[in-house]
Order: sequence, then structure tokens, then C-alpha cells
Amino acid sequence: MPVDGTGITRFSRWERYVVDKKLIELIDKAMSRRSFMARSGAAAAVAVVAGCGGSSTPAPTPAPTPTPTPAPVVLGDSDYLNFALNLEYLEAEFYLRAATGSGLSATDTGNATTTVTVPSTTMIPGLTTAQQNYLFEIAQNELDHVRFLRSALASDAVTRPDIDLMNSFNAAASAAGIGSSFNPFGSYEAFLVGAFVFEDVGVTAYHGAAGLLSNTATGKTYLAAAASILAVEAYHAAEIRTLLIADSVATATKTSTLVTPNPTYVTYANQISKLRATLGGGAETALTALPPYAIPFVSTAYMPASSIVACDPTNSIAYARSTDEVLHIVYAAPPGAGVKGGGFFPNGMTGNISVTAS
Repeated sequence: MPVDGTGITRFSRWERYVVDKKLIELIDKAMSRRSFMARSGAAAAVAVVAGCGGSSTPAPTPAPTPTPTPAPVVLGDSDYLNFALNLEYLEAEFYLRAATGSGLSATDTGNATTTVTVPSTTMIPGLTTAQQNYLFEIAQNELDHVRFLRSALASDAVTRPDIDLMNSFNAAASAAGIGSSFNPFGSYEAFLVGAFVFEDVGVTAYHGAAGLLSNTATGKTYLAAAASILAVEAYHAAEIRTLLIADSVATATKTSTLVTPNPTYVTYANQISKLRATLGGGAETALTALPPYAIPFVSTAYMPASSIVACDPTNSIAYARSTDEVLHIVYAAPPGAGVKGGGFFPNGMTGNISVTAS
């Protein structure tokens, strides 16, 4: 190659053409390689995003993590006593409001924020002194039961649930065929029918729960408490049943030889009894007027059977109901599982026994 005076090599036109062509080829190869690499990277990225690694078979969908099934609640002695406490809250609110116009104090409800639905006026009007004494005695007993159970349970005691003493009676009366506007606070006789709704249920509930308590020191203590209340509830049930019969006789149609008891409120009670039997597994004894030996001036032609005492007709022992049967009655719910409230407890009972099982 010729060299000029500056020492720089000079290329002929042909040599320069050859050099330029080789440079162009090298540049083209470099550009082609870079484009290929870019395309390969993009394809790999797409494959990763598609999750198939270039294959037409989709990746398996991960199985969802199963929701763990909660362990069943193991019921203990305090659960059964709290179930009874719910019933005592109901009875105490009913009798106290009928007697005084006011319900349980905040202390006696466990400072509950729940409500009690009642008519605008609840004090029973027109009571005689004797009738007032009956009412006040039972109201005091039920208040004492609430306090007794809360003391026995101590910190385990549940608070009072929401209670309905208005709409629930209307619904129960309608279902029993009495009418859709029954008010147990409207008169002495209506009050007796309202009380009849609760008392027999309380007796059967305590009897049914007694066999569920454990054979431990705590269980035996709770059993003694339940048995003590059961006895008093049985007295109440017999008292209400007797007063219903007595009122039917006191308002009877009389002639010189025959007394025809007023059937109205005894009939209401028996219709309630039939409804309870449907909801809560039977365990009912209907009411009839007293036989002649208790009413000397009644003709021997009038001889109904006595049924003041609600008991098994074979062995004359108290009926028993399971907690589930009691729930169906107080929730006014036909047989079926999963009922969480209704009737007298619109939002359910408090505690672990609050949902129907069958």
C-alpha cells in the first residue's frame, strides 16, 4: 500500500471499497444477532407470563386452602345452667312487668344492652287483693331465681338476651287459634293464660336438663340448684292451672242444679297446650274443670276428670323436655335444625345452647 508524505497509508479506490463492504457486513451481523437476542428475550418473557414454558398444556390451578371446620362446642354444666337462666330472664320480665310495670334492673341482667319488647302498659288492671298477692309472689320468686342462678354461675353467667313479650304472644295466640291480638297484660284471665305458656315449659326444661349435668362436685352443686328451682316452678305451674280452673268456675253459668264453668280461658290454655305439644315433642296434660267433689252444688251428671297436675298418666311423674324441644317452643319454630331465634327470643338465647339441632 502506498504511503504519502504524512506517513498515513493511502488506499486505492478498490481497496477502500473492499474494506467498506467488510465493515458493512460486520455491522449487519452484529445488528442481526442483537435483533435475534431481543426477539428471544421477548418470547421467553411471553412464555413465562403465559405460564406454559412454550407448551400448549396449561399449568395446574393450585387447590384452594380448605376452610377448617370448627370443632364442635363441648357443652358443660354451666351451659345447661345458663340455658335455665335464659328461661328465668323471660319469666322474670313477664311477671315483674305484669306486677309493677317495670322489668329487671341492669344489675340483674348482667348490664345487658338488649331490649324487652312490651305493650305500652303492662300492669294488670282490676286485680283483687288475692289476685295481686298471687302475682307479686310469683314475680318475686322469678326475680330471686335470676339472682340465684347468676350467683351460682358467677362470672360464667350470660347476660339477658333480647326478649319479646308482645309480638310473640300475638303470633303464638294466632298459631293456637286464639286470635292475632292476644294481650296477656290486658286482664287477669289473659295474664293467667300468658303465665300458662311459661310454667309447664319451665318444669319440663329443668327436668330434662337435670340428667345432663356431670357427676362432679360442680355438677352436683348445679343439680341441687336446678332441683330447687324445679320444685318452685312446679308449684307455680300447679298454681296457674288451678287459678285458671277456679276462674272458670267463678265466672260459670249456674242454675239450681248445674254449674257450667266458663270455658273461654281454659280453652285458650288448652289450645296453647296443643301448640306446645306440636312444637316441643308432646309432654302435655289438658285442663278440665274440677270434678263434683270439689264443687258440692254441682250435679252428679257433670263429672269431668281432673287435670290440675301435669304429669305422665302412667307413673304420675313430671314430664321432661330436651333443650332442643324447649328451644322450638320458645322460638315458636316447628321441628327443624338451624333455627337461631324467634318467638320470645327474637335474636336467640345467649350462651352455647341457642340453635335448634333437629
